[in-house]
Amino acid sequence: MKAVLHYRASTGFRLMLARQAATAGIEAVVVDETDDEAFAREIADAEVLLHVLKPVTAAMIAGAPNLRLVQKLGVGVNTIDLEAARAAGVAVANMPGTNSQAVAEMTLALMLSVLRRLSYLDPLTRRGEGWAPDLDLIDGVGEIAGRTVGFVGYGSAPSRLGAALEALGARIVYTARGPKPGLPGRFVTLAELLAEADIVSLHVPLMAETEGLIGREALAAMRPGAILVNTARGGLVDEAALVEALRSGRLGGAGLDVFAAEPVNPANPLLTLPNVVVAPHQAWLTPETLDRSLAVAFDNCRRLIAGQALVNQVV
Repeated sequence: MKAVLHYRASTGFRLMLARQAATAGIEAVVVDETDDEAFAREIADAEVLLHVLKPVTAAMIAGAPNLRLVQKLGVGVNTIDLEAARAAGVAVANMPGTNSQAVAEMTLALMLSVLRRLSYLDPLTRRGEGWAPDLDLIDGVGEIAGRTVGFVGYGSAPSRLGAALEALGARIVYTARGPKPGLPGRFVTLAELLAEADIVSLHVPLMAETEGLIGREALAAMRPGAILVNTARGGLVDEAALVEALRSGRLGGAGLDVFAAEPVNPANPLLTLPNVVVAPHQAWLTPETLDRSLAVAFDNCRRLIAGQALVNQVV
């Protein structure tokens, strides 16, 4: 069986892939996401596509007559044309939980970085100007302790972070499909969360009902000086409205690992704001996550060969 990893993989990731593929008896090929010619050539006789971020289109599926499985290395499948896969008889599977620890830690890192203005202080210090900062910006720093953190979506990543935040002295509220007995925090409606939370952290998938969830109305409903953190999907947020809220001082800051258009355009005004900390969709990406993800992917390859039910099949 041949599997194509469509990703700009690091040396370490390639070695990890080669080791696990050899153990599973799978031929694994890596194609950079920017090399369309190589991808068209390699996917033509592949049975499995290991998908990370670059959208899987109907044309890509049509160009892979032997394709049997699109295996998402991650959770969100909004980057896959599910209808095209279904029509072509191609299975789609994801792997919830494999990146939860990494996402939880990155979410905490963004919260702390925004609260302590690290994106402003780091370059300032490197220029030798760290002892002469904008005092108004420094007045805006703060601590996790004593603040209310609100999680929009309370799955594996945010729920494991809840206990850590409580240990640091924060209060936890969350909104989800229903209460989560036994987990830290108090279940509230989205409206209640926006009104109460000093930090709002997004952890829901991008779907028709969640697209633009945090728009002008939601941003206006947040507490003055509140912080928005997004490690989920950029399309959850109206970026133009967010820029306005940050520039006006209505919000105190934002920590963003994802954007509506990726890679993010260097001209995006969010990148110019000193109260914003950004990262290039890296919350999930650690060697530990990759190792767990490949184990799940190659287990599904083995299941495909054996005619067994796939783990976490979406289509």
